Amino acid sequence: MSNTSKPSYTGHRERIREKFASAGLDSFLDHEALELLLTYAVARRDMKPAAWALLKRFGSISSVLDATPEELASVRGVGRNTALFLKLIRGIFKKYMFDEVKGRVAIRTPQNVIEYCQASLSGKKEECLEIIYLSVRNTIINTEIIASGLIDRVAVTPRKIVECALLAKASAIILVHNHPSGDASPSQEDITLTREVIRAAALFGISVHDHIIVAKGSHYSLKANGKI
Repeated sequence: MSNTSKPSYTGHRERIREKFASAGLDSFLDHEALELLLTYAVARRDMKPAAWALLKRFGSISSVLDATPEELASVRGVGRNTALFLKLIRGIFKKYMFDEVKGRVAIRTPQNVIEYCQASLSGKKEECLEIIYLSVRNTIINTEIIASGLIDRVAVTPRKIVECALLAKASAIILVHNHPSGDASPSQEDITLTREVIRAAALFGISVHDHIIVAKGSHYSLKANGKI
């Protein structure tokens, strides 16, 4: 190869970037979209094989972004830096979804926050409990994951949840947690814990608007289903 020759993938990179610039991602297949993304992580290599390998291993773009850095780095053609780049994209998406709902008024229904909840927790490999803190006008003040692993009334007490709400100066909260099993249906313990939190929070003038459970591609609102 002469010094002026370009690798064969160079022209391909330019073409898919031009395609994105002119038409966006709607016309891209999943492997093409992932390949395009990977070209910004790796400067000088054909990333099509890596894109295909990731999709073969994880099944979808969302599952690729939900994978751990260790899982990603174990795929042929994907090193540590590329794995961290993909996790950065996932993290930026979560911040984007939070910015979309932060500051909105009348946050009372699952529809107002469900996209954020899915972006935040649905891809987690372990169970997590997140609190969305609301102001007196029901605008979102902040969010916080207060527990992860085995979520039960020993690990997360109503007292702890109320203390977190008081520290955040919240007038109301929404509880969110995930079911990594894929079934968003609440357990009896989920329902009991929520009712205990409602009673404890009421003593301090804090309302519990809802408890939303998210799973991959689904969600369950205890309020909308008459459980609280």
